[in-house]
Amino acid sequence: MMRDLPCAPSVASDGREHEQARPGGTWNGAALVRLFLCPFCYVGQQRTAILLRHGLQVVELPFQAHPDIPPGGIPAPPRDGPRYAFLEHEAREAGLPLRWPPHLPDTRRALAAAEWVRRYQAGAFPQFHHDLFAAHFVLGEDLEDPEVIDRHAIASGIDLASLHASLDDGSAGSSVRAAEMLGREHGVEGTPAWLLGQRLIIGLQPAEEFERLAGNAIREART
Repeated sequence: MMRDLPCAPSVASDGREHEQARPGGTWNGAALVRLFLCPFCYVGQQRTAILLRHGLQVVELPFQAHPDIPPGGIPAPPRDGPRYAFLEHEAREAGLPLRWPPHLPDTRRALAAAEWVRRYQAGAFPQFHHDLFAAHFVLGEDLEDPEVIDRHAIASGIDLASLHASLDDGSAGSSVRAAEMLGREHGVEGTPAWLLGQRLIIGLQPAEEFERLAGNAIREART
C-alpha cells in the first residue's frame, strides 16, 4: 500500500508518452500530479474525468515542475509548432477553452493554497482547482497575485482566514514539498502523470487509452 497518497510524472513533446509498471499493492484509484502552468495538465482534467466516470478515486497532488521561475514570473515562450497544435486540438476535443497567457507566474502560493484546500476543505477542492486552471488558461489572470487566489477561494466557499494562516506560517508550502517528495519516490519528474493501480502513466495519452486503462484498473481491483 502506498504511503499517504500516490503520484506520477513527466511530459512528452507531443503529449503521447508511455506507461511503466510499478511495484506496490492494489488501490481502486489513481493519483495525479499536476502544475497549474502546465497545459498538458490543463487538458488532463478531461483524462481525470474519464477515471472518475469509471468509478476510480483520484487524488490530485501538486508538483512544482518549474522551480526556476522566479517571483514576478517570466514571459511565456512562443506557442507554435506541433506541440502546441497538438494541445490546442486536444483542448478543443475536451471542450476546454484555451487562451495562451503571455506570462508564466510563480505559482508556489497557488499550489500551496490548493493543497491546503484538498487536505482541509476537500469539498471545496474540485471547484477551486478547476477555477485556478481557468484563471491561467482562460481568463489570463496572474496566479502569483494573492488577490486572484483569494477571490477564487471566496467563490469556492473556502475559509480564507484559515487558508491565510497556513500560507503565512509555511505549513501549506510544506505540504506541497511533502507531496513532491512522495511523487519523486514513485518516479515523478514532471507533469502531468497518473499513478493508476501499479502503473505510472506518463504524459497526456489519448482519451481512448484512458478509457482502456480505467477499465483495466476496475477489473484488476475486482480480482
